[in-house]
Amino acid sequence: MKSTEKEDQKDDKKQETKEEVKKEPPTPSAEIKGNFVLIDRAVSTLEPRFTHRVLKTLTTLVKKIDEKIIRNAIEEVYPKESATKTALLSWLPPSPSEDVEMQIDSSTSATTTKPAPVTTEPVPEIDIYLRLLIIHQLLKSADSVSEAKDLSVETVKKMQALNRRSLDSIAAKVWFAVERSFELDGDLAEARPLFLAAQRTAALRHDDDTQASLINRLLRSYLAYSLYDQADKLVSKTTFPVSAGNPQFARYHYYLGRIKTVQLNYSDAHTNLQQAIRRAPPATLAPGFYQAVHKLFVVVELLMGDIPDRGIFRHPVLEKPLKGYFEIVKAVRTGSLSQFQQTVLKHAVLFQADKTHTLITRLRQNVIKTGIRRLSLAYSLISLKDICVKLHLDSEEDAEYIVGKAIRDGVIDGRLVHEKGWMACGGAGGVKRGYGSEVAEVFSRRIGYCLELHNQSVKAMRYPLNAHRKELADAEGAREREKELAKEIQEGDLDDEDLGGDF
Repeated sequence: MKSTEKEDQKDDKKQETKEEVKKEPPTPSAEIKGNFVLIDRAVSTLEPRFTHRVLKTLTTLVKKIDEKIIRNAIEEVYPKESATKTALLSWLPPSPSEDVEMQIDSSTSATTTKPAPVTTEPVPEIDIYLRLLIIHQLLKSADSVSEAKDLSVETVKKMQALNRRSLDSIAAKVWFAVERSFELDGDLAEARPLFLAAQRTAALRHDDDTQASLINRLLRSYLAYSLYDQADKLVSKTTFPVSAGNPQFARYHYYLGRIKTVQLNYSDAHTNLQQAIRRAPPATLAPGFYQAVHKLFVVVELLMGDIPDRGIFRHPVLEKPLKGYFEIVKAVRTGSLSQFQQTVLKHAVLFQADKTHTLITRLRQNVIKTGIRRLSLAYSLISLKDICVKLHLDSEEDAEYIVGKAIRDGVIDGRLVHEKGWMACGGAGGVKRGYGSEVAEVFSRRIGYCLELHNQSVKAMRYPLNAHRKELADAEGAREREKELAKEIQEGDLDDEDLGGDF
């Protein structure tokens, strides 16, 4: 009984320790204060890894904060008469409950203890970090986008005036906020000179984080205005930093895939998009980017003549956004030109918003080739008029041109009879040879291989390895027993009763 009581006490202690280990997540205010400590440590120790820890939680932190939290953080970290504090608070709207809070503080000042007032200015990196949080907060509302744009330009000028290497990691995030504010304001082209000048400076200073971010900003700016030639020149004249993070690499490969697709270089585009999918964040964290990459990936695979995997369209994040693309895949697979045209008209708004409408119109030739291939397998002779009817082509001249190109490219095995206006499939006289001239030879090789495998299997079952040794041992034992029996008979040791009556 004592041992069981001791065991129960140990289990209770273990449960209590587990409950103590499970701490509640910090509040946004506490998280911002902890980030201030990490930034200060990064500046004092010259270790950028602490700044990377701060920026790793930026995306989730921005979703949880509001203006009140940012204001409280500014008031707690800066002295009362600080000019930087006044400049930061000027970008936030005034709090409607300031007078009420002042009355409450004056009435309760005698009973509560206030923390010691701050007397020293924090490092400039904290100022830039707070400006970054304010920019993201202003971008949440469409009415304050212009203010976010002005604040981002002012922040860039302040970073360039400070010229501190400890700001490199934060600067990369600031440039993303600059691009976002200009893009939402509809003036993304105006930010391009800022990006170009900053990219040259980052390349000279070997600032890999900022350089990777700015290359992606410039590529996005060029592609937003369909300036594919300038984007291609930028890629050829710059070298993307190898030490950049996976999110930056994913964006870079996605932009490269879009450029290569427009240039008809589908194999390289397919490789870049695969790299973008592999390096992209999880689908639950960045669903928009995950969907955009897969939309272009599906179109590129269709342009290459392949059919995408059906499992892509069953993904929970991709099922609804890729519904129109799935219908396009079914139309291309069946070779139905009417179904393809109806699907393009039905989802034209979606394709234009995704900037894939021009690429999808290129698939018309693939659909026609698939339809002609199906007709060549079904008919030995078919007129060009019937091809026009079945594939919904405009005229027999178009059908003749398309069929001739398919024969020249090796899509089908046949010939055109221009005088009679038909397509002969499978042979010179229209004699259908099945699915190819080498089918009989291939089948004979397969049949021969199967027969040889059968014979070898039968031999292995009838004659197992070393099975005859057991039979030899049994035969030798029988001979020895016969010799002993004959010897006993000669010596007279056995009687008639021992031998049996029949002997």
